[in-house]
Amino acid sequence: MTEKHLSSQFDSELNGVSSRVMELGGMVESQINQAVYALLQFDPEAANRVMETEHRVNAMEIDIDRELSSIIARRQPTARDLRLLIAISKTTANLERVGDEANKIARMVKSIIESGAARQLPTTELRIAADLAAGLLRKALDAFARLDTAAALSILKDDDLIDKEFDGFVRKLVTYMMEDPRTISASLDLLFLAKAIERIGDHAKNIAEFIIYIVKGADVRHTSMQEIESALQ
Repeated sequence: MTEKHLSSQFDSELNGVSSRVMELGGMVESQINQAVYALLQFDPEAANRVMETEHRVNAMEIDIDRELSSIIARRQPTARDLRLLIAISKTTANLERVGDEANKIARMVKSIIESGAARQLPTTELRIAADLAAGLLRKALDAFARLDTAAALSILKDDDLIDKEFDGFVRKLVTYMMEDPRTISASLDLLFLAKAIERIGDHAKNIAEFIIYIVKGADVRHTSMQEIESALQ
């Protein structure tokens, strides 16, 4: 992931912290998969596994952030090296927040199961959005490992698909509630779950933006797709 520097020790430190980010990403991916499984199967044990992993994710984020602070203080990096370390810090924070969203899904699943309303929810309609979000995060981590700006641009475009799925799902839930007020409680639960899935896609998009920041030195947040494509030329 990193380029060679005059200091082999610095290279080693950068590679080491980058590897830990990938490890954190793997843990978070596992959380998402378990959370979606818990949702579709109404499996409380899968939900428990998600919540148990949350503590490890939080601890690893703190450790990586501490390590980054130490590297910056000792090495005083400049230019791209500094951008890389800043982007790693922001990526780590976004991965921790993805874990938070997976944890929200798991907690909601447990609450639904305990309420006895599980089988009333058409959860299979969330599968497409969940698969898209999990796939987007996987692509973002792969692109981050390779600092692939072309892949990052593709991720930014793909995030629109998740947003469209979410908007369509919200419209469908509103229709359900208008036609049958008895579905309001279940529909609100689904809305909470759908929003958590959409936020996972947003965090994957953030990671893609950090890749462009590292390579091009351009902050493309709140920038049109046309402007981003121009910056990458």
